[in-house]
Amino acid sequence: MSRVYNFSAGPAVLPEEVLKEVAAEMMDYRGTGMSVMEMSHRSPAFEEIIQTAEQDLRDLMGIPDNYKVLFLQGGAHLQFSMIPMNLMKNRVADYIVTGQWAKRAWKEAAIFGKANKIADSEDQTFSYIPDCSDLPISPDADYVYICENNTIYGTKFHKLPNTKGKLLVSDVSSCFLSEPVDVTQYGLLYGGVQKNIGPAGMVIVIIREDLIGEDTLPGTPTYLKYKIHADNGSLYNTPNSYCIYVCGKVFQWLKAMGGLEVMKERNEKKAAVLYEYLDNSRLFQGSVRKEDRSLMNVPFVTGNKEMDEKFVRAAKDAGLVNLKGHRSVGGMRASIYNAMPLEGVQALVSFMKKFEEENL
Repeated sequence: MSRVYNFSAGPAVLPEEVLKEVAAEMMDYRGTGMSVMEMSHRSPAFEEIIQTAEQDLRDLMGIPDNYKVLFLQGGAHLQFSMIPMNLMKNRVADYIVTGQWAKRAWKEAAIFGKANKIADSEDQTFSYIPDCSDLPISPDADYVYICENNTIYGTKFHKLPNTKGKLLVSDVSSCFLSEPVDVTQYGLLYGGVQKNIGPAGMVIVIIREDLIGEDTLPGTPTYLKYKIHADNGSLYNTPNSYCIYVCGKVFQWLKAMGGLEVMKERNEKKAAVLYEYLDNSRLFQGSVRKEDRSLMNVPFVTGNKEMDEKFVRAAKDAGLVNLKGHRSVGGMRASIYNAMPLEGVQALVSFMKKFEEENL
């Protein structure tokens, strides 16, 4: 069977060049006589893998020397707890709730202290980003938290909130490495890699060094302290070695493609093809306020549940898979991450046009 166009929100499509390279090295990684899956994380070969991966990520994002890069397990969800455990010194934090994952993070933070919801967009099913230019920032807040790109609802912060001098913490899971970013605007940013970078099972945390310390909340387990991972170069315990290896391959692919400026241009071009069609379609409608649209996740509906289901089934038969929307909102969603080629988006739009003609 030939490869399909995979529009899954995560685990998601990976670059074919990377998959082929990984396949070629599966049985014997560069003369070691073994797969990276079998390799000791303390071996010289793996030490080179993780150090190269970190340096390539630093190069791509322009990460300053006073920020640590941590390759951790537990996915983005564990960060909902680790962040307040490590950063909530005053037991106060402000949260901007623009989707399900930010909402979960806010609820988790409330276990550890006062989590203030200072803005949200739930009144319109998270279909927009609220005005964050003059928020009621708490004077004693340790940080302001956002989920920068909302995978389920297809919204994106195109301008970071005015935190009035407070630390900004951001979940960038579904827009990671999709465009250039000024790391210095954040105290901490993190993302699960399974959406736009690699296979499932890891989160990357980029954290300013002065935020890493011993003064975590009482009762914080050793494993959940950023300091323990920073001090041990992400090797405090056995890491997700194979995931780090594949992510490293993707970092090299991104550099070979021309870096994040080029990826942004590619992503804008792909998104424009799909959004332009949605804006003119008589059957399909986008569900996000135009100025807040994501380049990565594009939700859309017909307004008829049976028609939505019919479309998803027909698209799958045509080799366009994982277009069903998240169970919490229904409809459809096309995730068009870095590794989705323009041809995939064009194939989707062509199919949508055909489906529209046949069902109106």
